[in-house]
Amino acid sequence: MSQRKPLASLSLDLDNQWSYMKTHGDPGWETFPTYLPRVVPRVLEMLHQLGVTITFFVVGQDAARPENHGALRSLAEAGHEIGNHSFKHEPWLHLYSEDEIERELAQAEESIAEATGVRPTGFRGPGFSLSPTVLRILSRRGYDYDCSTFPTFLGPLARLYYFFTARLSAEQREQRRLLFGSLAEGFRPLQPYWWQTAEGPLPEIPVTTLPGLRVPIHVSYLLYLSRFSESLAFTYFASALQLCRWSDTPPSLLLHPLDFLGGDEVPELAFFPAMNLPGERKVAFVRRILAHFTRHFRVLPLGEFARCYPPLVQRRTPLVLAR
Repeated sequence: MSQRKPLASLSLDLDNQWSYMKTHGDPGWETFPTYLPRVVPRVLEMLHQLGVTITFFVVGQDAARPENHGALRSLAEAGHEIGNHSFKHEPWLHLYSEDEIERELAQAEESIAEATGVRPTGFRGPGFSLSPTVLRILSRRGYDYDCSTFPTFLGPLARLYYFFTARLSAEQREQRRLLFGSLAEGFRPLQPYWWQTAEGPLPEIPVTTLPGLRVPIHVSYLLYLSRFSESLAFTYFASALQLCRWSDTPPSLLLHPLDFLGGDEVPELAFFPAMNLPGERKVAFVRRILAHFTRHFRVLPLGEFARCYPPLVQRRTPLVLAR
């Protein structure tokens, strides 16, 4: 029966407490506060109950710290795919030089491999940061896919909210001026495709947004909507999945650790949307969303999806050029 379901993918960006504080301009991030030992078992329990394996994108800095090793190794031991989410988790990765990107990826790979026993071959840029140079180096280093595109028109609005709530210097604002992308992101393809780079083609698996309107459907956004009405948020998600089926768009759904943690558990991150919800309520809502998702789709980790999705397997000629 599951073989007849349409294909989909599921991933979780394992951003840690310190990385949110750093991007927000909050003091104290340099001590690298972590919630991974708390949140990882919670996520693994839910995925085990649902009978699904996913891709976890791990930050190299977390993998380099011994206090996180137990939580990170448990991901691989449970059979989940491990991806690279950069080393320093700076959403301005697209501003790095070629040598800086090379070092960033290599350092993350080494740290993640040491912590989990798995060397990653899939990449998502922090804050969906991407550049032709990043793509070229990913291809050169033998990555199986990238999934750093987020086709939505709402990036400038998200950046405006971020600047309004963050405590940033003028230099930091300039550094983050392209955070979350431009309006042009909304015109990127929703279906997976191939990039052309000087080092060869590289598959791209976009994070899915609503076909047509290109507004987000990832779980953090659904939780934000659930503050007003859980029924409305669930109906919106179910309708989005139906639109994906009608438009032949294989949904790639995105999770974050804060989808499983409430503001009562991490008060330092009260600035983050939907952090006024208690953790227990969040977990219950996410379980309902994922149960619906796995009921109607054959949900795979991103690497397995890339190997199974017929258009990616059959068509090697690039559909979009990386300039």
